[in-house]
Amino acid sequence: MKSYLPKQDEIKREWYVVDVEGMVLGRAASQIASILRGKHKPEFTPNMDLGDFVVVINADKIVLTGKKLDQKMYRHHSQYPGGLKEIPYKKFLDKKPEFLFYEAVRRMLPSGPLAKSQIKKLKVFKGSEHNHQAQNPKELKLKY
Repeated sequence: MKSYLPKQDEIKREWYVVDVEGMVLGRAASQIASILRGKHKPEFTPNMDLGDFVVVINADKIVLTGKKLDQKMYRHHSQYPGGLKEIPYKKFLDKKPEFLFYEAVRRMLPSGPLAKSQIKKLKVFKGSEHNHQAQNPKELKLKY
């Protein structure tokens, strides 16, 4: 029996809208990363981009468990000596909650050119409004 590999024009991409208000950051990000990869589809193949588009709303109302809000740091290095920047998640959640959620999902995808095309299908918004109504996104409820 041969394996079925869909052609590019046979791939059906859906649009989903996810409200992450009150959800735990890591749990929501892992499920959204799975949808971006296309693991929920029966024709999933690890070396093909079969994922769907995901619009995330209310990213500013995401929750971190335990003491992560105070103790966890977002670290970035400029590759120059002494160029380590550390920002607490509490401050980062106030300034750029979209980027915080985007980074959580991006780091759950495998690295490489395929992940770059998969992460482009993620659209994150701070409030409850988004500009993708024309795509008629379906509402998606996550498990947690």
